[in-house]
Amino acid sequence: MTKRTAKLFGVLTGAAVATVLTAGAQAQETIKIGVLATLEGPFAAGGQDGMRGAELALKQRGGMVAGKKIELVKASSDAKPDVAVNSTRKLVEQDKVQIMVGPLSGSEGIAVKDYSKSQPGVTFINGGSGAQATTLVNPSPNFFRFNTDGGQWMVGLGDYAYNTKNYKKMALIAEDYAFPYSQVQGFMAAYCKLGGKITHKAWVPLGGKDYSSVIAKMPQDVDALLVVLGGADAVNFLSQYEQAGGDKPMVGGSITVDQTVLNFKGKRRDSLVGTPAAGPMADSIDTPEWKKFVADYKANFKDGFPSPSLFATVYYFNMKAALDALEAVKGDLSGNQEKYREALKALKLQTPVGEITLDENRQAVGPTFITEVAKGADGTFYNKVVKTIPKVDQKLNMSKEEFDKMGLGSRDVPNCP
Repeated sequence: MTKRTAKLFGVLTGAAVATVLTAGAQAQETIKIGVLATLEGPFAAGGQDGMRGAELALKQRGGMVAGKKIELVKASSDAKPDVAVNSTRKLVEQDKVQIMVGPLSGSEGIAVKDYSKSQPGVTFINGGSGAQATTLVNPSPNFFRFNTDGGQWMVGLGDYAYNTKNYKKMALIAEDYAFPYSQVQGFMAAYCKLGGKITHKAWVPLGGKDYSSVIAKMPQDVDALLVVLGGADAVNFLSQYEQAGGDKPMVGGSITVDQTVLNFKGKRRDSLVGTPAAGPMADSIDTPEWKKFVADYKANFKDGFPSPSLFATVYYFNMKAALDALEAVKGDLSGNQEKYREALKALKLQTPVGEITLDENRQAVGPTFITEVAKGADGTFYNKVVKTIPKVDQKLNMSKEEFDKMGLGSRDVPNCP
C-alpha cells in the first residue's frame, strides 16, 4: 500500500472505504452494454426474440469477456424513430452504457445512427435494423452493422420468382418506411431486369389493422403477390386475405414468413407452404454451426420459437461481434474506444451462417439464403434452403455504376409497371 493510499484509508473509514473499493472494482471489472429492441408495437414478438439472441451470445461466454463482467442494460422501443432515439439517449446519457446494441426496425436504425454522431465516446452496433440508408447514406464513424441489410436479404429472390416459380407479373403490398423500400429494391432490381412486371403497389402504414380496402384493390390478373410485411402486420394481412377469399400465391419479404409469423394460427398458414422468401438465415441450414446455435437457443429459452427467428439471429450476430472485439482488445475501451473500433473493423465474424466481414462503411457482407416454406413431420412450419448466395454486398452485387444509376430504394425505385 502506498503512503498516499494509506493516508486515504486513514481519512475514510467503514462504509465509506467499502464504497470506494466497490466503485473502483466495478469501474475496472464491469462493462455495460445497452440493448434496445421493440418490446412494444407491431414487432414486439420480434423484439423479444432479438433480446433472446443478444442474451444467448453473452450466455455462451458465461457472462464474461477478458475477465470482465458484462452487464446488459435493456430498453424498449415500438418501431418509432423518436422513441428509439429517446430510449438510446437514456441508455447512453443516464445509464452510462459504453457500448450500444440496437435498434430493431429500419427507420429506427437511421435515427440512432444519426444520434451516434453526437456521442463519439460510445460505440454503436446495430441490432436488427435493415434499412440500406443506415450505413450507405452519411455513415457514422462509430456505428457498425454486422447484419446484412434488407436489400441484401432479397438478392437472388427476384431471379428465383421469375425463372423458377414462373411469376412474370406481380402486385406488391409493403409497409411504407425505409426497411421495406430496401427489401423491395433487393427483389425488384433483378426481377425487373429479367422482364418481370410489378403492376400494382400498395404502401401501407406500419401497425395497420384493417387491410380490407387494400385487398379489394388487388388486381386479379397477376401471377403472385409480393408481400413485404412483418410481425402483427403480416398476421393481420394474411388472416384478412384468407377471409376475403384471396388465393394468389405469395413471395415473402424476409420477415413475412419468419418464425414470428409462421406460428400464427389460421387456415391461411397452410397455404403458405411453398412460399419463396429470402434472408440472412434459414431454419433448415444443414451445418454443425447452425445446429449448435438452434440447440443452444432451445436449451436456454423454453418460451422461444421452434427455431430462432431472424431477429434472434441478427441480434446474436451483432452482440457476438461486440463481445468478440472486446476479447480481441482484452476489454480495453480506453482512448475513446479507438482500439476497440479498429478490432471491430478488422473482425472476421464467425457466425452460425458463415463468415461475415465489414465493408468501408462498417456494413456487413455475408450470405443470403433463398428459401421456401415447408411443414415438418411434427406440424411446425419452417423455411428450407433452396439456394445460397455467398458474400452479398450492399450494392446488391451490382457494379457501383449500375447501382448508383438505379439509386436508393424508395416507393418508386425501382419501377417496372
